[in-house]
Amino acid sequence: MTMHNAAAIIDRLARTAPAVRALTAIVSADDARWKPAPEHWSVLEIACHLCDEEREDFGYRLRSTLETPEKTWPPLDLKSVAEIRGYNQRDLAAAVDGFCAERERNIAWLRSLPNPDWSRAYIHPKVGPVSAGELLTAWGAHDALHLRQLAKRLFNLAERDGAPNPTRYAGEWTA
Repeated sequence: MTMHNAAAIIDRLARTAPAVRALTAIVSADDARWKPAPEHWSVLEIACHLCDEEREDFGYRLRSTLETPEKTWPPLDLKSVAEIRGYNQRDLAAAVDGFCAERERNIAWLRSLPNPDWSRAYIHPKVGPVSAGELLTAWGAHDALHLRQLAKRLFNLAERDGAPNPTRYAGEWTA
């Protein structure tokens, strides 16, 4: 099975690392750890999550699905990973550097694939078949979700630092 445009997704994946680097370079070390509410992730936690996802989720699982789809994926606990791994106590530059290095390795691997069978699927115990094509598509979407999340934190910082002045002249944040 072929995908509509796997190369376009891979190209966007390659361009995400510099975008994450640029967005995270805007904040100070203190602002990188700030959260608008306890249930929200900070810029640093988002960067750490992206780095871990690059190592343990999308790249690993896509490779496993293409090479040995019968191999069981290791579990991921994304619910409390930020607290368990102490994301907000880490260094932002190191997290971003780790993400960028892992992404570069994954892009090199993706571009080295001669003719991937995007229909190969891992049988997930809860959701059923997850094809390699679905994983690649989700990887690109995951990047977009976290780029939006980083932009939202920058918006939140403007609200925080500009208070009591409203942000309405900039426009309202919409989904």
